[in-house]
Amino acid sequence: MTNTEQTTVLITGANKGLGLEAARRLADRGWRVFLGSRDKARGQEAADKLGAGVVAVPLDVTSDESVAAAARLVREHTDRLDVLINNAGAPGAAVPPADATADDLHVVYDVNVYGPVRVTNAFLPLLQAADNPRVVMVSSGGGSFAVITDPAQPVSKMHELAYSSSKAALNMITVRYAQALPGIKFNVATPGEVANHKFAATDMNRHTGQLTVTEGTDSILELATLDADGPTGIFIDRLGPVGW
Repeated sequence: MTNTEQTTVLITGANKGLGLEAARRLADRGWRVFLGSRDKARGQEAADKLGAGVVAVPLDVTSDESVAAAARLVREHTDRLDVLINNAGAPGAAVPPADATADDLHVVYDVNVYGPVRVTNAFLPLLQAADNPRVVMVSSGGGSFAVITDPAQPVSKMHELAYSSSKAALNMITVRYAQALPGIKFNVATPGEVANHKFAATDMNRHTGQLTVTEGTDSILELATLDADGPTGIFIDRLGPVGW
């Protein structure tokens, strides 16, 4: 049975943290939420807690087979996808640059870079079937050259290669999608507050962030709910534009 009335959204990595909070907030708006989770049991548990409008979708963004199966499952429920939120992410092991190997980068890139490409590619036909399709890439201030090269920013002193470079790559990928596919809005959100040197408390940072997950999802929801004349190819946090 296809859905023709509710706004539909797929969120990757949505069984906890920012993804789960975004799912909760959008479900509360009456949206049909497809809750992507690598762990099937945890995804189903999260979906059950959020209510009847949420569908658990087993989804490992590092697997072509898993992504294809997820697309087939979503198609069983809807003939279009209004919003895709590529939220799943991996922090890496923060290996110092002098010690980092290609393998250290590869495991992070597989989630943070190749994952969004896999998922976007698989769901592109469903997105193109929507009237006002939007794709939100969840990135980081750590992926911004402007932030990394600012000595006042704490992340400028966090010397690693994998995470920051993967998010910089994701930012570029988003801009290139936006340029090539003007019928879909592709934008980048960071869950932090760049100007205030703050980030959201999640498992990824061992809950050391100063912002709540609700505050961290403000920028994600802003981009997910853009109307038809909204922007594409932009990078924001909850306070406004972020420098690339």
